[in-house]
Amino acid sequence: MTFAVTRRAASFMFLCALTVSAKTSMQAQQAGAPREKAAGKQPTPEEELQRALNEAGSDRAALVRNFESFLVKYPDYPNRTRIYRALVEASLQLQDDSRAADYAERMVALNPNDMSILLLAIELLERHENEGAFRRAVSYSTRVLDLVEKTNASERSPRVSAEQWELGKKGDLASTHFLRGDLYLKLRDYASAKKDLQTSYDLFPSAGAAQRLGETAELQKDLNTAIQEYARAFALAEGKSGNISRQEIRKKIGNVWRLAHGSDDGLGEYLLRTYDDVAQPALRPKFPRNAGVHELFDFTLRKAPDGAAAYAMKAAKGKVVVVNFWTTWCGPCHALEPIFARVAAEFEGRPTALFLSANCDEDETLVGPYLQNDKFSTEVVFADGLDRLFSVNSFPTVIVIDREGKIAFRSNGFQPDTFEKDLSAAVRRAVDQAAASN
Repeated sequence: MTFAVTRRAASFMFLCALTVSAKTSMQAQQAGAPREKAAGKQPTPEEELQRALNEAGSDRAALVRNFESFLVKYPDYPNRTRIYRALVEASLQLQDDSRAADYAERMVALNPNDMSILLLAIELLERHENEGAFRRAVSYSTRVLDLVEKTNASERSPRVSAEQWELGKKGDLASTHFLRGDLYLKLRDYASAKKDLQTSYDLFPSAGAAQRLGETAELQKDLNTAIQEYARAFALAEGKSGNISRQEIRKKIGNVWRLAHGSDDGLGEYLLRTYDDVAQPALRPKFPRNAGVHELFDFTLRKAPDGAAAYAMKAAKGKVVVVNFWTTWCGPCHALEPIFARVAAEFEGRPTALFLSANCDEDETLVGPYLQNDKFSTEVVFADGLDRLFSVNSFPTVIVIDREGKIAFRSNGFQPDTFEKDLSAAVRRAVDQAAASN
């Protein structure tokens, strides 16, 4: 689905198409006509169309006059959709939006299932800024929605995967619901606007849908909902380079927050919390792995980078377990890894010590490329809830768990000068205690 066109290029192409069409029809008729020229013979519609084009030249106002005169004479001309389209483009160049919308709607009447024509009519009707135009635009957007819903995967190009096609259709549905919701908002039909905008957001969370939901709530004096939706829009916006201005949303949420709370106190914390909740929801598993598991040795992890192989922690029971919690985006984690590897090498011959590197990235697709560049000498697994069990909320974090499952050492971050010595000593103490208790 395409919502934008380059009008100057489109106009040129449409007029060229008309010229070629008229000339082709004339040549075909001339080829089959008698060589003698009958006196007083009436010109054909194609000849008159060509004359209308020639006489107008580059004057778009003249083109509009000539084409409209042609349509008065030939109201049922078979190729009038092309003439309507050329009139739309010429009218836009003359800044006559009303005439452009009129011919766009005539195109819809002739081509009720042409999505590009429906979208063009909607765009032009929105410029009218009157209720009647908005209501007709709503009707056309409903028709677009129906066409999108009826598209079938059997129609997809063989170059497009089924997954890509489904994602594209989902995006088109979200865009169309947003389009209609925006029109309902202009009509002050807040209930219908909210329904469409919420559907758009649910299908494809976007800053635009969240912002409109915030505006709808604000207009209804629902300040708490407005704050929530503006915060989501702020989290999803892409700074100054995106379609939605984060700076503009900041002003909106600041105003509503002050109305609700009297000052800006607490707004920053609220925005950060919302960002964590909604910025990357697709990256988080719907059901946390090892949910409800509260003992280390009851966990089943997955081996990185693809997660295909299971890693059951029950096999580590009775051992000293040393876990390095890390992420691909953490610079200190990168610096710590070779130090962690050296300590692990010290205990390579001690079967009672197990060293694991537990990745905590939300986007697990980042891990494979990272591990190709940085070869870990320790076993690499996905944390799969271990970070939750040990309340890890900063990186790197290194924890030593003794054979009883109790924390014997913990470092949030590290001091490069002393970390290797401190970790080595902590592991050695735990290993020696385990050996002494046997």
